[in-house]
Amino acid sequence: MSKDLEEEVQNPNKPSNNANSNGLNSSTSNIENTSKEAQKSTMGARATDSARIIKFTKVLSGTTVILEKLRELAWSGIPPYMRPDVWRLLLGYAPPNSDRRGGVLKRKRLEYLDCVSQYYDIPDTERSDDEINMLRQIAVDCPRTVPDVSFFQQAQVQKSLERILYTWAIRHPASGYVQGINDLVTPFLVVFLSEYLEGSVDSWSISDLSPDKISIIEADCYWCLSKLLDGMQDHYTFAQPGIQRLVFKLKEVVRRIDEPVSTHMEEQGLEFLQFAFRWFNCLLIREIPFHLITRLWDTYLAEGDALPDFLVYIFASFLLTWSDKLQKLDFQELVMFLQHLPTNNWTHQELEMVLSRAFMWHSMFNSSPSHLAN
Repeated sequence: MSKDLEEEVQNPNKPSNNANSNGLNSSTSNIENTSKEAQKSTMGARATDSARIIKFTKVLSGTTVILEKLRELAWSGIPPYMRPDVWRLLLGYAPPNSDRRGGVLKRKRLEYLDCVSQYYDIPDTERSDDEINMLRQIAVDCPRTVPDVSFFQQAQVQKSLERILYTWAIRHPASGYVQGINDLVTPFLVVFLSEYLEGSVDSWSISDLSPDKISIIEADCYWCLSKLLDGMQDHYTFAQPGIQRLVFKLKEVVRRIDEPVSTHMEEQGLEFLQFAFRWFNCLLIREIPFHLITRLWDTYLAEGDALPDFLVYIFASFLLTWSDKLQKLDFQELVMFLQHLPTNNWTHQELEMVLSRAFMWHSMFNSSPSHLAN
């Protein structure tokens, strides 16, 4: 391996933190500078794909995967064909020890099937009124899930979503089913289906798969959703206090980073809850093109237990993409703009800019988090 290649392999593509010295005097210039860095970073990531794959392969081929190294690598994006294995490991669903992995996954997949037969595959006469209402709500929400991706309109796909969501809700009575959790299953479904179906998602047909394969995919989605939501349980309990808390933190971070935007939104009477609640509830799935979601979730899952707090910085960076524009809009225009953000033509480059800024701001504030105290 050449020296240059070796150096690339040794250094993960997380944006560097030398922006600390820049201060926060001009949010706009910070954003422009970071955008340039992000462009270099994405070009660098593409240029070193082979180096990153070598590094991933090395980490994954060990008898015991060192999760900290895997997290560092995954933060900057995972090669698509490695993503299913890496996600299962990052979420703690698959054990790091390769000798145990096959047995654990087999047992967990059978456990999911048992849950489905016990809770889902039963007549309504055996359900409580609350359970019947919850199942009806899930059945209403499944066809509305990612409506602009035709794959999710397939009846069998919606049935899989329904089974996963209902089984999860029954097993998690503290929250039960909450609208928005349906969105959170979709990245897992696409990633685990990619192990069996080729080409673009739009060309997939779930009916090409045997019932056994569909059961394995559903089980992996169920357990990964469970692991993800274990780290943010109070986001979906009554009144969703976890989300309320993070929306407050987001408002504070935006005030620190870009006071003109913060002041303008306050003067217009716009509350952060009016737009940011959905962002936290659905983790941006409804805000950016679906083909970018799995890349975004590489970073989410690499953050692990720190994800809820890091979401604050991702969403601040996302919002301030339109810093100049926001300052020119009145209340009604702000509401409309934030409900229909112009992200349809976004590519990986725009997403990498958002993540790069988020990393920089998190690094700047993490050593002095007192500004986020309630």
